[in-house]
Amino acid sequence: MKRLTTLLAAATLATATSLVYAQDIKIAHIYGKTGPFEAYAKQTQTGLMLGIEYATGGTMSVLGRKIVVIEKDDQLKPDIGKALLAQAYGDDKVDLAIGPTSSGVALAMLPVAEEYKKILLVEPAVADAITGPAWNRYVFRTGRNSTQDAVAGAVSLPADAQIAMLAQDYAFGRDGVKAFKDTLAAVGSKAQIVHEEYVPQATTDFTAPSQRIFDVLKDKKGTRILAIIWAGANPATKIHDLKPERFGIKLAPGGNILPVMKGWKDLAGTEGAIYYYYGFPKNKVNDWLVAEHRKRFGGALPDFFTAGGMAAGIAVVEGIKKAGGTDTEKLIAAMAGMSFESPKGTMTFRKEDHQAMQNMYHFRIKKTQASEWDLLELVREIPAREIPVPVRNKR
Repeated sequence: MKRLTTLLAAATLATATSLVYAQDIKIAHIYGKTGPFEAYAKQTQTGLMLGIEYATGGTMSVLGRKIVVIEKDDQLKPDIGKALLAQAYGDDKVDLAIGPTSSGVALAMLPVAEEYKKILLVEPAVADAITGPAWNRYVFRTGRNSTQDAVAGAVSLPADAQIAMLAQDYAFGRDGVKAFKDTLAAVGSKAQIVHEEYVPQATTDFTAPSQRIFDVLKDKKGTRILAIIWAGANPATKIHDLKPERFGIKLAPGGNILPVMKGWKDLAGTEGAIYYYYGFPKNKVNDWLVAEHRKRFGGALPDFFTAGGMAAGIAVVEGIKKAGGTDTEKLIAAMAGMSFESPKGTMTFRKEDHQAMQNMYHFRIKKTQASEWDLLELVREIPAREIPVPVRNKR
């Protein structure tokens, strides 16, 4: 009897110990920590941890369970991202994953989420296909997609615009141009895309592609626009140096991170659309983000991808709360159709494809800047209901 009691006590202790370890909620964050999008990745990670902190009231725990974030660097390589996600689900036994930075990596990762039947929350990869033809039910996205970018960009352009598109020659760029074309047709705009120019991601000399664009646009009637879809160091300033105004051509660079837009002073008066700019949203989440970021990072302001990372962190915590745990099927049921607060205001995961529907912003580059980072003025907040994103998934 004494031996039996000892064995039972040992078994109870072992069970209790395993339950303690099981209590941790493990989340993999797979993103491009190294490579040309390193700045985006760093912002996303900062925002993610701030989002979890905000949503948990500073405890970094939910439902009595500690949240542990495991970081993995996909180096912006699809094969590495795919392998790391399989490792996270299979070996690390994470409850869910967040990421990646690159659209190409994201598309490689989607089938892995389906294979392991675990949630992948995509942030900030943009390509429409992620929540379109390549989508599966385990995929959610807080990041905006190419169509949301395109609709916001389209409404910021004059109705008579004759547009030449300059984009990177990979999934993000080509998907973005296609979304722009589809959007113009869908909203019945009279604006036209008259030329498409795709260049390698590593391009630094834009003389030749710009000249081809100038040649196409210079004799067009209407407002001549050179619209840029670019991830990384935006070429707007370099193209501006080639003096497109000689041909009556205006640039539409789209929003970017603060260090890039800081160099756009010569583009004062130029308009475009942006996912986030620290001074635009007026809500308590953004107020907290701006104040805390300045306090913790030497006065630095939160940026484009910081807001996205925070939205992802909040969404995960709110989903777990609503589901009552981390069971994948319960999470899917809880998060599909779920609304949650973010630095941009309310976001809602659409039931049909789990894309977060969200507001966007029409901006103008300021001519007079009161401080180093006083870069943009708000023309109009574009509400989510005015951004018709077609349901493109085949599931």
